[in-house]
Amino acid sequence: MNIKSLDVEGLLALRAQIDTLLGEKRGELEKMLARMGNGSNGVGNGVKGRGKGLKGRKVAPKFRSKKDPELTWAGRGATPIWMRDEMKAGKLKKEAFLIK
Repeated sequence: MNIKSLDVEGLLALRAQIDTLLGEKRGELEKMLARMGNGSNGVGNGVKGRGKGLKGRKVAPKFRSKKDPELTWAGRGATPIWMRDEMKAGKLKKEAFLIK
């Protein structure tokens, strides 16, 4: 079949045939999903995303200031200013601040 040679009516008929075939295939796939016991009404795979389980959760600090032991950092996010200042002043690396 040459699509370029079809007139408008022929193209519309072809489109109707394609829609019919796609509808049948969709029905078959929905039946297969239903037989598999999918509880999501035939859409998706029924698995919900985890979301952000760690957001807002407190974690133990991993780093402590040499000058002020009250200042700690868990190692998440940007490096704190106190740590950057102490690293520059003493030419230290992050490992020097690890809590043992």
